[in-house]
Amino acid sequence: MAMSDPLADMLTRIRNAGMVGHENVLVPLSKIKKSLVELLEHEGYVGAYEIVENHNRAMLKINLRYDEHGERVIAGIQRKSKPGRRIYVKHDQITKVMSGLGVAVISTSKGIMTDKQARRQQVGGELLFEVW
Repeated sequence: MAMSDPLADMLTRIRNAGMVGHENVLVPLSKIKKSLVELLEHEGYVGAYEIVENHNRAMLKINLRYDEHGERVIAGIQRKSKPGRRIYVKHDQITKVMSGLGVAVISTSKGIMTDKQARRQQVGGELLFEVW
């Protein structure tokens, strides 16, 4: 059966694996998921990732990060724009997540970027999700 929202599935897998303390999580591979994981890795929310084969299917193996006390680095992750209700923002409408402690991920005409990068480059786009 086809998945209606693969991005929401990836975010849910990351959230659930973090809540139970798993070291890593497997997510089906796609170009957009790979670029989102690269952005999350660059922002420090997840560790390294690698592409692995699982039952003849390419998967992203994402290493989750925890602090020195064993608490997960991703306290919360929430999907904003959904297939049934897309949310688009202009560069001057992008609000800070958790007063700047979190990151909003936006799909723009210049690629996928954080809210800070979009404001700096003065470009808007689809508000995919927020992570804090």
